[in-house]
Amino acid sequence: MPLHQRDLESVRTLWPQLGTATLTLINHSENHTFRADLPGGERFCLRVHRPAYQSPVTIESELTWLAALERDTDLPLPQPVPGANERLLQTVTTAAGESRNAVLFRFIAGTEPAIDAELTPLFATLGDYAARLHAHALAWPRPAGFVRQAWNAATILDPDGLWGDWRVAPGVDGAIRPLLDRLDTELRARLAAYGTSSERYGLIHADMRLGNLLVDGDTVSLIDFDDCGLCWFTYDFAAAISFHETHASVPDLRQAWLAAYTAKRSLTPADIASIDSMVMLRRMALLTFIGSHIETELAQTHLPGFAQGTAELAERYLGGAIWPG
Repeated sequence: MPLHQRDLESVRTLWPQLGTATLTLINHSENHTFRADLPGGERFCLRVHRPAYQSPVTIESELTWLAALERDTDLPLPQPVPGANERLLQTVTTAAGESRNAVLFRFIAGTEPAIDAELTPLFATLGDYAARLHAHALAWPRPAGFVRQAWNAATILDPDGLWGDWRVAPGVDGAIRPLLDRLDTELRARLAAYGTSSERYGLIHADMRLGNLLVDGDTVSLIDFDDCGLCWFTYDFAAAISFHETHASVPDLRQAWLAAYTAKRSLTPADIASIDSMVMLRRMALLTFIGSHIETELAQTHLPGFAQGTAELAERYLGGAIWPG
């Protein structure tokens, strides 16, 4: 069930600046995100974590990478705010007595872009951002105790995957299931052949979808590193087109992303060829997400036809390529 302001009165002691704030739920997908409005006009965003997903260690690792990116790059990223005890990660006790991990961020102005807008320049920006994030991840010595999940064939496709089991997702019926079984087998084989050398697999954002972008004039802020983890670098393109893999604009968006990415960081032909596999891996992750997070508006919005669309993409992938050329 969604949390409400009345469930979170304890945050006012954890972050005293929120004492007179009005909390408004603005997003509920993996976590609950609230906008905190102060009478004087100052704003913050409060992220209250979903139970049993990220741990204190993994959240603190996310925040450690964010701090390193803030220090080493000029990318427009979220800025966490310490609580009264000077720690970024706090434990919120809800009105029902449940303990939740929570992080407060400075408010970032902007709006989520729409898939039917002209997104080619935006995807050039995303390609540039991804290349810079990956270059940083390759050069940055991760500190002792740094822990983030891996996004790979096992953690996405196995029945006990991070988001659940795609086999029980809505719409995976008798006609679609055999095709997705074939896709599952082929994906595992292609990803194993591609391999996980350090030049193609490392720490990534892993969720650079439209819903995690805020566009304010010429500024594009990349938010929500909650799913950052170890994965193939080209997966960040697949994440960028999340839920919209069948949209007619995707081949052009792919071209814009690749041009900007390779202007900053080189990709081999094998890397570029891997994008189809990443798109299908991400699509299977999203199919699973819809089933295991069906209570959220995000899942309900994309549910109609999603399994059928996944099957159509799988047929093209198994036939040679998702997009010609």
